Amino acid sequence: MGARTGQQYLEKMRSQKREIYLQGEKVEDITSHPTLRRTAETMARLYDMQHDPAIQDEMTFEEDGERFGLSFLVLRTREDLVRRRKMMKHWADFSGEMMGRTPDYVSSSLMAFTTASDYFAEADPRFGENVRNYYQYARTQDLALTHTLINPQANRAVGVHEQADPYLPAGILEETSEGIVIRGARMLATLAPFADEIQVFPSTLLKAANVDDARKYSYGFSIPCDLPGLKFICRESFDIGRSQFDHPMSSRFEEMDAVVIFDDVVVPWKNIFMFRDVERCNNAYGATNAVVHMAHQVIVKNIAKAEFMLGLCNLLSETIAITEYQHVQEKLAEIITCAETMKACIRASEADAELDKWGMMTPARPPLDTARNLFPKMYPRMVEILQLLGASGFMAIPTEADMNSEVRPYIDKYYQAKTVGGYERVKLFRLAWEVACSSWGGRQALYERFFFGDPVRMMSMLYLNTDKKPYMDRVKAILEREATPYSLTEKVLNAAEAGDRG
Repeated sequence: MGARTGQQYLEKMRSQKREIYLQGEKVEDITSHPTLRRTAETMARLYDMQHDPAIQDEMTFEEDGERFGLSFLVLRTREDLVRRRKMMKHWADFSGEMMGRTPDYVSSSLMAFTTASDYFAEADPRFGENVRNYYQYARTQDLALTHTLINPQANRAVGVHEQADPYLPAGILEETSEGIVIRGARMLATLAPFADEIQVFPSTLLKAANVDDARKYSYGFSIPCDLPGLKFICRESFDIGRSQFDHPMSSRFEEMDAVVIFDDVVVPWKNIFMFRDVERCNNAYGATNAVVHMAHQVIVKNIAKAEFMLGLCNLLSETIAITEYQHVQEKLAEIITCAETMKACIRASEADAELDKWGMMTPARPPLDTARNLFPKMYPRMVEILQLLGASGFMAIPTEADMNSEVRPYIDKYYQAKTVGGYERVKLFRLAWEVACSSWGGRQALYERFFFGDPVRMMSMLYLNTDKKPYMDRVKAILEREATPYSLTEKVLNAAEAGDRG
């Protein structure tokens, strides 16, 4: 099939009978569900962008006469890297990057896995073959993939194998000729209701005094979301069914998060990439450079989000005529600084990209690590700036129903701004309010704070992974350097100067 259309995506969602639970009910069809259908339609529009004649060459690549989504492209050159970044930016800009788990995120890791398939084959040749076969399948079917990485927050004071119930975290129950049986739970699968399949890997180190205790939780695989026994329990939806005027963001970009339940799910052997190999599971993302390619996608996301916030804050400020105040300019400049920092980091990562041991063009990691440690601090500040700029204006916003009522003339008169009428001002402020103050906006801020995990742990990893010795050696060299002797050259220059004065 190759790069699919939005209609093909929606048809697949209707045909795939999954166990999705939302607000106490089992969802039979996400494409018709009152609080899921509009995000499904947004996903369909993303896929349709692959067939837009104006940008098709920027969204897809051609191989053997067939077009595929560019996020699946195996990267061999810096030009490939830039090309993929431009594709990702198109998808990110569509939502102002308020959908952080579009399919290009996980497909980037799958691309890295297949390029580094020998890493998996080192443990078992069939695992390397499984990775390669699955990549071809996902690319050909243009799958929307999500993933689930972390264990439930039950008792964080002890290891995964020390929980009250050994199958509270998803673990291997048994092996059969058909595959392995998984029982337990995982969190957090963003985009789960809208994904075709789910990648299941450990994201953090599997630690135990006895390595055998961790083997039960050591695996990596990808499976269809309709596999028997696989269940998704969604959080409350922030799309409450209101109009796009009232809720312009949540009515289109509610990507949803879910806890994944493995109720004795049989994972076929052909879908397994790692099995009972603690060390290989702990190193998978780093050894294959999947984490670097995922980070590259994330910084594209961050750029789009910072640009959206800059546009929103500036438009709001111009609308109510506050851009002449220096304290407002200072706040807007903070957002400009964030956007430009993200751009500089991604360009640096691409400029210093190199072929890795697997023959894959891989961005330089330090600039990406820097960017992904900065943005969790930057985005909440951008939200705060938006709140400060909108101020009490966020507390006085009518609804679409008011616009269609007898009070409309009063809204047109008393809600006007310097540059727009009452209707346009209210429409803008409703969007800004959703980003700055709503439950949907609160989820966005929380999401960015913990996108790659615990911020303190992330900074610690950046510190530990940075080679500080060259910088310390430079300081030591300055301390130990002797005073420069009075050279013959300086004597000659001084004599010449004395001659000029004479």
